[in-house]
Amino acid sequence: MAYPISTWRFKLFCVPPNITDDYFLLSAGISKNTSNLSGDYEAVAETKFNSSDTYISNLPKVTFHCCFESEQDVNCSVHADNIEEKTAVSTENSFIFQQLGANWNIQCWMKGDMELFICYVEPLFKNPFKNYDLKVHLLYVLSDVIDLPLTPQKDSFQTVQCNCSVQEYCDCHVPVTTVKLNYTLLMYLKITSGGVIFQSPLMSVQPINAVKPHPPSGLHMEITDHGNLRISWCSPTLAPFPLQYQVKYSENSTVRREVDEVVSDTSLLVDTVLPGSSYEVQVRAKKLDGPGIWSDWSTPHVFTTPDVIYFPPKILTSVGSNVSFHCIYKNENKTVSSEKIVWWMNLAEKIPQRQCNVISDHVSRVTLSNLKATKPRGKFTYDAVYCCNEHECHHRYAELYVIDVNINISCETDGYLTKMTCRWSANTIQSLVGSSLQLRYHRSSLYCSDRPSVQTISEPKDCHLQKDGFYECIFQPIFLLSGYTMWIRINHTLGSLDSPPTCVLPDSVVKPLPPSSVKAEITVNIGLLKISWEKPVFPENNLQFQIRYGLNGKEIQWKVHEVYDAKSKSASVPVPDLCAVYAAQVRCKRLDGLGYWSNWSNPAYTVVMDVKVPVRGPEFWRLINGDITKKEKNITLLWKPLKKNDSLCSVSRYVVKHCTTHNGTWSEDVGNGTKFTFLWTEQAHTVSVVAINSIGASFANSNLTFSWPMSKVNIVQSLSAYPLNSSCVILSWMLSPSDYHLMYLIVEWKNLNEDDEIKWLRIPSNVKKYYIHDHFIPIEKYQFSLYPIFMEGMGKPMIINGFTQDNNEKQQNDAGLYVIVPIIISSCVLLLGTLLISHQRMKKLFWEDVPNPKNCSWAQGLNFQKRTDIL
Repeated sequence: MAYPISTWRFKLFCVPPNITDDYFLLSAGISKNTSNLSGDYEAVAETKFNSSDTYISNLPKVTFHCCFESEQDVNCSVHADNIEEKTAVSTENSFIFQQLGANWNIQCWMKGDMELFICYVEPLFKNPFKNYDLKVHLLYVLSDVIDLPLTPQKDSFQTVQCNCSVQEYCDCHVPVTTVKLNYTLLMYLKITSGGVIFQSPLMSVQPINAVKPHPPSGLHMEITDHGNLRISWCSPTLAPFPLQYQVKYSENSTVRREVDEVVSDTSLLVDTVLPGSSYEVQVRAKKLDGPGIWSDWSTPHVFTTPDVIYFPPKILTSVGSNVSFHCIYKNENKTVSSEKIVWWMNLAEKIPQRQCNVISDHVSRVTLSNLKATKPRGKFTYDAVYCCNEHECHHRYAELYVIDVNINISCETDGYLTKMTCRWSANTIQSLVGSSLQLRYHRSSLYCSDRPSVQTISEPKDCHLQKDGFYECIFQPIFLLSGYTMWIRINHTLGSLDSPPTCVLPDSVVKPLPPSSVKAEITVNIGLLKISWEKPVFPENNLQFQIRYGLNGKEIQWKVHEVYDAKSKSASVPVPDLCAVYAAQVRCKRLDGLGYWSNWSNPAYTVVMDVKVPVRGPEFWRLINGDITKKEKNITLLWKPLKKNDSLCSVSRYVVKHCTTHNGTWSEDVGNGTKFTFLWTEQAHTVSVVAINSIGASFANSNLTFSWPMSKVNIVQSLSAYPLNSSCVILSWMLSPSDYHLMYLIVEWKNLNEDDEIKWLRIPSNVKKYYIHDHFIPIEKYQFSLYPIFMEGMGKPMIINGFTQDNNEKQQNDAGLYVIVPIIISSCVLLLGTLLISHQRMKKLFWEDVPNPKNCSWAQGLNFQKRTDIL
């Protein structure tokens, strides 16, 4: 049977059968009650002695019994039948083994890197055999069967030679892969010492049960937020199973104490920490469950607590919260009583005593309520909280970081209902060195709760910073009716803060696609701006629409029209100018108010076209040519082209309509011309000019009747023309009562010195004074005429040549002044310049030969600025 290695340290001893007394057993470390060796666990070593040796030549053949001993028991074993028994021939050295026996300390373990199984062999009695060579071989076999019914054949064992040093201990390395850690390792030792070969009993072990981990690393100590000392470390990375840890530490304060504790976590809390204390800590590890081997102790780590202990030393919190700091103050090797401790903020503001509490004899606490955001002071982004003695403050302080975590998260579902984009800005958060921001969310199965809260089970979402300073996160795919509760988490070494959570339902934040097929036109005959569109496919909810329109140009002044009828696909709005180009756009939103307005559609533009018949025909006047003594005269009609607002929106041609007593009525097409000449032969001849576009002819047209009797009717009593300036003349007149119906007046003027065309204006009949705006030259002579136009015909005009006399003379004088005054001013300026130049030249000529008195010898020392009285 194989000896199961249940502990990593044991002994191998080999003794001859005649040495069984208590002395040897005690010297070998074997208790008397275990000295009887069972025949089933006996290993044999045979020796033959050299017959030439006179003393030992007569010794008989010696058999050595080899056994294993641990702290628990003693086990011996003989060779199995299929393992060859070894004997050795020796000289006098075998006699020594006969007298004393042979003993070795053996340690076996699986290395922490899980690659080598190591056995360490060291002679127990070194001095008697220091001159003998020590050679050790380890023979082993790895089997995937845990309980072997039979010992493997000799050929199945592999042999490794152990590395023996000059100090006479040996290391035996057996390679074991990670996948074979649960295999059974059968092995035995062959030890050659002093010419004798010893063979150990067969041993068995599972490498996984004899792992010696690497020592824990990263040993660290710190004072917790509750005033305890936390000892923490890092677990060995290659350990394939949970570990337990043994921590030993010593405290050197006023009273030194040592503590040894075993824990399963990678940290240990030590209470009753005092200022100015020194702690030295070491940790080792071992398999948590089942057999295992303790690792070596870690490197000692020393930590000294400061003279003033704050716990917590730093706090990260949000606006409006309440926090507390605790303090233990040591001054000159004496801990200060908590009743004598006072608190200060930034060494500038003493914290009221009502906010301070005595927790114990040496622990004081301060509570800060309803905190406001910390204002950065230079490179300091925190408030310094000082724990002080009554009369002095230590330079150490606690740090308070107060952050405003109110972050607005806005989400928007696209018009295709396939993704939701959420945006948030970090500009509202005061930058905290070493912090990171992360959006976290929790999706509920259906809808949002009335009071969203931060969920313990949440997922992070990757957000990317955009050029506008906002972070953008995209959820895709989405569940339209699921509630997404989301918040921003500020992660920092001091802790984490969460912004107030908000819940978003993707179906409620849809931004629809803009309406399509948008058209704009001015309706014919009605004269309204009509905008039509097609609603987007998604969402399927009822939509409201918003139209904006305006005159097309570089900067459009938009007007907005709301459409709340979800079934509408068009709308008409009045516009002031039916003949202008209008731009129109449409957008939409859910009718219930949820979600966002879509983007504006692409603009649609109206096309200028005729929408109505012209509002009226053009205003016109006449020129009479021919001999005034004759009854027949050539009449030339003059008119100006209609503006768009009157023509609505163009004129294709003009038609002159005639009406006489004898010839009746007829029309003549003028085309696009603006003048027309006809022969006036009858006593009364009425004409009107009609404007025609693609819709039809104008209805409101001006009529002008040429009548011989009416041309003698004189109602204009006086006419005066007063020049106001070179661009305006005031024309005033007086009319006498008449039995005829006066429709309007015509003012006509022209420059008599030039062959200019006659200019005219149509003036309402109730006006008595009118400002004529034109370019007038005061020294020129103008003719002004005023014609009364009756319904029955054109009356006799009042004609004046030139301006009214008084003003005329004044204007002539003023014209002379306009010429003389500038000449006089120029002459004065020229004369003044000449006098100044002449004066400078005379001064220079006069003083050129007069010496400077300061350069004369008799004038040295005299002050020429000082006045002296003449005697």
